[in-house]
Amino acid sequence: MDQKRELSSIDLAALVTELNRYEGAKVDKAYLYDDDLLRLKLRDFDRGRVELMIEVGDVKRAHAADPDHVADAPGRPPNFAKMLRNRMSGADFAGVEQYEFDRILTFEFEREDQNTTLVAELFGQGNVAALDETGEVIGALSTVRLKSRTVAPGSQYEYPASRLNPLDVSYGGFERHMRESDSDVVRTLATQLNLGGLYAEEVCTRAGVPKETPIEEATDDQIRALHDALARIDERLRSGDVDPRVYEESIDGGEGSDGGERSDGDDGSDGDDDVDPRVVDVTPFPLAEHEGLPSVGFDSFNDAVDEYFYRLGSEDTAEGESPADASASRPEFEEEIAKQERIIEQQEGAIEGFEEQAQAERERAELLYANYDLVDEVLSTVREARENDVPWDEIEATLDAGAERGIPAAAAVVDIDGGEGTVTVELAEDSDDGDDGGTTRIELDASEGVEVNADRLYQEAKRVEEKKAGAKAAIESTREELEAVKARKEEWEEKQAADDGGGGDGDDGEEGDDEEEYETDWLSRSSIPIRSPDDWYDRFRWFHTSTGYLVIGGRNADQNEELVKKYMSKHDRFFHTQAHGGPVTILKASGPSESADPVDFSEETLREAAQFAVSYSSDWKDGRGAGDAYMVEPDQVSKTPESGEYIEKGSFVIRGDRTYFEDVPCRIAVGVQCEPVTRAIGGPPSAIVDRAAAHVTFEPGMYAQNDAAMMAYRNLKERFADQSFVRKVASADRLQEFLPPGGSDIVD
Repeated sequence: MDQKRELSSIDLAALVTELNRYEGAKVDKAYLYDDDLLRLKLRDFDRGRVELMIEVGDVKRAHAADPDHVADAPGRPPNFAKMLRNRMSGADFAGVEQYEFDRILTFEFEREDQNTTLVAELFGQGNVAALDETGEVIGALSTVRLKSRTVAPGSQYEYPASRLNPLDVSYGGFERHMRESDSDVVRTLATQLNLGGLYAEEVCTRAGVPKETPIEEATDDQIRALHDALARIDERLRSGDVDPRVYEESIDGGEGSDGGERSDGDDGSDGDDDVDPRVVDVTPFPLAEHEGLPSVGFDSFNDAVDEYFYRLGSEDTAEGESPADASASRPEFEEEIAKQERIIEQQEGAIEGFEEQAQAERERAELLYANYDLVDEVLSTVREARENDVPWDEIEATLDAGAERGIPAAAAVVDIDGGEGTVTVELAEDSDDGDDGGTTRIELDASEGVEVNADRLYQEAKRVEEKKAGAKAAIESTREELEAVKARKEEWEEKQAADDGGGGDGDDGEEGDDEEEYETDWLSRSSIPIRSPDDWYDRFRWFHTSTGYLVIGGRNADQNEELVKKYMSKHDRFFHTQAHGGPVTILKASGPSESADPVDFSEETLREAAQFAVSYSSDWKDGRGAGDAYMVEPDQVSKTPESGEYIEKGSFVIRGDRTYFEDVPCRIAVGVQCEPVTRAIGGPPSAIVDRAAAHVTFEPGMYAQNDAAMMAYRNLKERFADQSFVRKVASADRLQEFLPPGGSDIVD
């Protein structure tokens, strides 16, 4: 069967709901490939990098793409891409709508100085137009001047004439349009009702009405059945009840062996076939019309659409290669290895997700017990009121009044759902460093006590953990497949080397700088061995200066005390900020068990230690871009206060002259170190950049510590070919250890 090359109106209706989940993402850049493929690179607060693809050429599509499916940026951007960058860089994605039942999507972007609308026309010749706030066309990929409409710079954008929407037409209107036709049922649905051929046939099949039935012979019951089938499709789309499928068929046109569904990540091969099946269709839910075709299921329709068009593009490229070229070219071992590694990475991500979900459920249960008295008071109050037949709205009003009077239990309640019989409370989390740990919302069964609600959360955690078993079995199978591909690659390369007389493929036999450069290209390596250190200072804040000296800082008052009493030696330097609320920072002249000689620290080393002290102090937490720090000798630091004074835990008395470092920038970089050991590192940018294979720099900003860590993790992971390596050595929680308390922003 022919391969789908354009999204239908029903496809777009299903996609719009999912694309709106990226609302709030910020635009970074716009790219244009071959005059018909627009790529918008965005940064989403929760999901990290988002690639929005809009193609309006021979293929017509619009969806968010996996970054691995995105080609490298093209060369010099054309004027249309430049215009979009100027207008939309830093803008917020405000949402997308489908225009009526047409194959048109309208994307809205908002920025303080100006708003921009992108209209993607995914029909006919295809087009993308950029509009200002008034609807005037600023630029378009193609200029359209027809009697019915005009799309040209300086003109008001005009949508095509309205089309009937078959999904929301009343039964009376539906019957009228059907009866006015002089064709058969399926053609009438396809043309007069705008369903297109495939979905017209699907509606007939679901309604049990023969497709070729002439309209004049169709009974009232059959017309009603057709309308009901359409209504069920509409209800499914509106509710988001999708069950996406990518349909395949063998290259020779066959429908596969069993016509069944296979799990995502399985190529359906038993290892004997040399040719993978080709993709033929992607749909938001299974179609009876495709019952004989094997399919791949996906969690979201967007993911299914992305995978479908990615494979379609790969297949188009492969079909464009001549047989002679194919026979002479090197087998695509790297592509297959990358595919298997990508599957493994997805499976590992799923396992990690199960673990995180289970841990979150356990932490929620423990938080209930940590706030037992407060939660018990909430539940007891609601239960007693319900036993006395007090309506839910009166209970909610009573709790709102109690919250206004400052009653803690009442203030903790953020939502009451009488229909479900639940109460949602917001509880404060504890933080290891004494800072505000945020809050967590927990939905409670109001008819049960604290123990039963906590046990429900523990049971959910147990259920989620049990799902890991299946995922682990799948990942082992994929790893075996990966090793088999690597073995075939090694055999092929050995044979080629033998055929070439040992010269290898393109190897001139020389060693030196080129080989060393390849070996240290950590970002491109498909596999990076993990060499985890076990250093005594890991539990503190720490970094190594650009000159190699260790700097350590306390995370709390206890560690401040410990550093001064146990780890500060006579040739070290003590740093602190002028602002109240900063860590004890020690520039070490030697290790804890080494004898030390006096050190003449360079100015660069001292300023890096000062920047470390400033960045982890209240200067950062208060959003200041810079601060002042001072340095003293160890013998100037004392726990003995002046007569009549008191020294708090973690604080010290400084006597004598101080060396000041003024206006030190609040900047911290976090990154991934690959040699001589593999680990996450963080500290002043000048000390991190040369040690890290990849890094991200932060300044005080708006994103909470955990959110900033997740942004850094996603940013770093997408730079490495071996993304599983990043997850193992520089996960978000490990990177968070190097971020200062308070809000942060990535420095562009």
